Amino acid sequence: MTSVPDPIPNNLPTIAELVPHSGPMRLLDAVLALAPGEIVAGVTPRADSLFCNTGQIGAWVGIEYMAQAMAALAGWEARERGEPVKPGLLLGTRKYVCHVSGFALGEPLSIHAKHDFAAGNGMTMMACEIRAADGKLLAEATLSVLQPDNFDTLLQNNQEQQA
Repeated sequence: MTSVPDPIPNNLPTIAELVPHSGPMRLLDAVLALAPGEIVAGVTPRADSLFCNTGQIGAWVGIEYMAQAMAALAGWEARERGEPVKPGLLLGTRKYVCHVSGFALGEPLSIHAKHDFAAGNGMTMMACEIRAADGKLLAEATLSVLQPDNFDTLLQNNQEQQA
């Protein structure tokens, strides 16, 4: 999955427009490229990041970078259908392999996510990669997410089952 999709013809939307996270939990900086079924997002790890420890961002944060890239793609796809951006749930990660112990501060990263599988119930799997500015593969995984039609109903049903 080393190819980069061509940007959509119009101006690229901001991460804030596509991802329902805010404040320090919005980890990505920008959408770099979009195409149907795939996205490339960017982030430059900073010392003021919530997850900065010992002068780097821990490798485990790569999963959240990937999940937020997936959320940005889902947000763009929703907007293209005339629907609002809605939250989703990270269900799991398959074969997260990180080739570095952490992400260096100030070194730009590109996060690639591409549809691998989608079920009719809102579950999606995407192949994801994190690459350095020079194209070197830093991390890779397949992530599974659930984006229910009605998040509030899902939470309410869960609470009722636990009661």
